[in-house]
Amino acid sequence: MTVAAEASMMNPVHLFMAADWVVKSVMIGLAVASVWSWSVIIDKAARFIALNRQADAFEASIGSGRSLEEVAAQAGPEPAHALPRMLVLALQDWRETRSRGPLTDTQGSLLMSRIDRALDALIAREGQRIEEGLGVLSVVATASPFIGLFGTVWGIMNAFGRIAAAGNTNLTTVAPAIAEALFATAIGLAAAIPAYIAYNKFSIDAGKFTGRLESFADDLQAAVARRLGSTSAPAAAPPPSAPDSSYRRSV
Repeated sequence: MTVAAEASMMNPVHLFMAADWVVKSVMIGLAVASVWSWSVIIDKAARFIALNRQADAFEASIGSGRSLEEVAAQAGPEPAHALPRMLVLALQDWRETRSRGPLTDTQGSLLMSRIDRALDALIAREGQRIEEGLGVLSVVATASPFIGLFGTVWGIMNAFGRIAAAGNTNLTTVAPAIAEALFATAIGLAAAIPAYIAYNKFSIDAGKFTGRLESFADDLQAAVARRLGSTSAPAAAPPPSAPDSSYRRSV
C-alpha cells in the first residue's frame, strides 16, 4: 500500500465512513455536542464582555460627581443592566417612603430591610440569568470523553472481529481498523476540552460579576442609611436662656 493510500485511509471522512452505525452515532452525537457547546461559549463570552463594559460605564457615571437621582434618570425607568436597575429600585423605595412624611427610626429600619430584600432578590435572579448555559458546558465536559471511549471500545471490538475473520494481523490491516475506533475518542476529547476550560472560566466570571453586584448593593444601602441619618437627625437645642433676676436675687 502506498503512502498516499495510507494517508487517505487515515482521513477523518474516510474513518467516519468506514465505522459501523454505533460508532457513527457516537461521532455524530459528539459533533453536535461540540457545536452546541461552542455556541454557548461564544454567546457567554459576548454577554460577559457586554455586561462588564456596561458596568464600567455605569460605575464611571456614579463616580463622576453627579447625584444618584441624575444617574438613575439617565438610566431610565426600566434599565436592562442590573446595576442601574438596582439604583432605580432603591431610589424608588426611598421616594415612596419619604413621600409619606418625616421618617421615624422604625420606618427607616423597615425601609432599609425592604431595600435589602429587594436587592438580594434582584442579585439572585441576575446570578441565575448569567449562569444559564453553564450546565450545558458541564455536561459536555464531563460526558464527552466517556461517550467517545464507549465508541472506541465498540469500534475496537468490531475491528478485532474483522481482523480475526481476515486472518491477517500485519500493521497494514490493523492500523486502519484501530484508527477508526480511536477517532471517536479524539472527537470526544475535542468536544470536552474547550467545554471544560470555558465552564471554569465563565464560572469564575459569573462569581466576579455577582460579587460586583453585591458590592454595589452594599454601597447603595450605605448611601440610603446616610440619607436616613441626615433626615432623622435631631434639631440643635436652643442656647440656654440667662437666669431671671429673681433667681439672681435669691442667690
